[in-house]
Amino acid sequence: MKAVIMAGGKGTRLLPLTHRTPKPMLPLLDRPTLEYVIELLVTHGIRDIMITVCYKADAIKQYFGDGSKFGARIKYSEEFHPLGTAGGVRRIMEWLDDTFIVMSGDGLTDFDLGHAIAFHHSKRSIATLLLKRVTCPEGFGVVLTNDGREVQQFIEKPKSWSKDHTYQINTGIYIFEPDILQYIPCDIPYDFGRQVFPALIESGVKVYGYEAEGYWSDIGTLHQYYLTQLDMIYGKVKVRLPGEISIPDVLFVSPTGQPV
Repeated sequence: MKAVIMAGGKGTRLLPLTHRTPKPMLPLLDRPTLEYVIELLVTHGIRDIMITVCYKADAIKQYFGDGSKFGARIKYSEEFHPLGTAGGVRRIMEWLDDTFIVMSGDGLTDFDLGHAIAFHHSKRSIATLLLKRVTCPEGFGVVLTNDGREVQQFIEKPKSWSKDHTYQINTGIYIFEPDILQYIPCDIPYDFGRQVFPALIESGVKVYGYEAEGYWSDIGTLHQYYLTQLDMIYGKVKVRLPGEISIPDVLFVSPTGQPV
C-alpha cells in the first residue's frame, strides 16, 4: 500500500516559526512533525511514500532523502504553485495504482491505520474519511454520517454549535481507491473537503466515515503547537519520546504557582 503525505503549505498561522522552516519540519520535542507521520505509516507496514512539497521544499527533501534512514521508500512531488489537497494527489495519479492513504504532514496522531483500512475494504468504498469525535468543532469541518457510516453532509467550520453535543470532524486522513482520481480536474487547485466529497455525495457515490479512536492534533496554530507537545510529555499520545523524558516525573506549575 502507498501513502501520500501533503507537506506543501506555508503555515501562515504559525508565523514567525515558519518564516524559515516549513510547517512539517517544525520540531515536536526532538524531531520534525513530519517524522512522526512517516514513523506511524512505517509501523503499519506502509513504506512507499510520496511527499507533496512546495514551500521551502529543499528543507524537507534534504532531511528525509530517499527515506531509507526511516525504513521507508520516499519520493517527492514538487508543486511550483499550490494545487490543494486533491490537486496535488491528482498530479501523481500514474504512481497511484491501488488503495492508498492520504495524510497531512503537519498533524500528530496515533490512530490504528490498520483498523481504518480494514473498514474501508469492508465497505468497498471509493473513499473513507477518518473522523474524530470532539466537543468543540470550531475551526474544523464537521461530517454528518448515517447509521451505516455513509457520509451525508459536510459543514465547513461551523460558526455555532451546542456544548451539549459532540461532533465528528474531518481529520484530513483519507483512504482512497484510484477511481477517486477521475473526479479531480488536472493541474488546477482543488480540495477534497470543499469540492471532491460534496460532488461525490451529490452524484450518489457512497463515501464513508470511520470514527477513529486515539489521539489526533492538527498543529495549525501556535497555541495548538504548544499544547501538542505538552500532550506528548504527559503521555496522551502513543509516540516514541526522547529518552530523557520520564512521564511520571513531569510536573508543570501554572502562573499562579499551582501544579497542573
